[in-house]
Amino acid sequence: MANILQSPEWARFQQSIGHRVIQANGPGWRYLATVEGGRTGRYLYCPYGPEADSPHAFDAALADLTAQAEAHRCWFVRVEPINGHPVDGLETPEASLKRRGMKLAPRQVQPGHTQLIDLRKDAKDLLKDMKSTNRNLYRNIHKKGVSIERSEDPADVRYLLTFLDATAKRRNFNRQHDDYLQAVAESLMPAGAASLYLAKLDGEPIAASLVYDSDDTRTYAHAATDQTHRKLSAGIPLVVTMIMDAKEKGLTWFDLFGTAPEGAGPEHEWYGFTSFKKSFGGEPVSYPGTWDLPVSRAGYTAYGAVRAGRETLGAARGKLRTLRERRVGA
Repeated sequence: MANILQSPEWARFQQSIGHRVIQANGPGWRYLATVEGGRTGRYLYCPYGPEADSPHAFDAALADLTAQAEAHRCWFVRVEPINGHPVDGLETPEASLKRRGMKLAPRQVQPGHTQLIDLRKDAKDLLKDMKSTNRNLYRNIHKKGVSIERSEDPADVRYLLTFLDATAKRRNFNRQHDDYLQAVAESLMPAGAASLYLAKLDGEPIAASLVYDSDDTRTYAHAATDQTHRKLSAGIPLVVTMIMDAKEKGLTWFDLFGTAPEGAGPEHEWYGFTSFKKSFGGEPVSYPGTWDLPVSRAGYTAYGAVRAGRETLGAARGKLRTLRERRVGA
């Protein structure tokens, strides 16, 4: 399974927004990493990587990443391998990563849990695996005047940005900045690595979704709908169309990108999206998560202290803001 975040197209996008990108490969391994951080410390970030086909290859990739981190004066390497490359059937992925000197990162960057749909199934079986409501909307949404279109024009991302802004304000969550998503569209869409899907009512967009395509996987990256027409549930046939188009394109996987694990509660950041995503079928998949490999022990300790201080200060400011709001409302 090829991840878009480890692709040449993603490397070019990162370079276009000013990131220093490092790519390397060897027997059975490869990676894409970017130099991140600033005054609080620099580090290499390898999203959903490094990719390796054996424990030995994984170790070789880590060694190369460490050497690159030292050359670029980074304090640590942040990695997100899709498995922990244990050396035997008894070792857990987490134990394997700890044995290699890694520490669980203070925050998880990319989702550690997702829902994957195998597009090698027949189209009728893909639909059968979905919730009946999803199938019915996909087959009948046109009767309500709604059409689904795919756009390759980066300018059309403006519809998604408008819907995302309204959704973020309503649900009170942070989202990617407009400039970032516009840059993604301008870089990836002409390269065929991204597409924007629009649901339109009488020709006017009422829902939008941006997907990323790697060599074999379509990733459901960003989506939002116009709440004025929420009763039409246009976002559902939009996703089904993206799934069926991915199969027609010859891709192998559809990654719904981000779910909460079994048993997680409302406090989990992906909890509110999980039921919706699982209604399209597929199987749950878990990854080890985001891990740090210190290159400079002193530097990594300092980074942790600064980060903890910032979080404490941020929490204090949040409490103060809440108290002020309560007093105003009293």
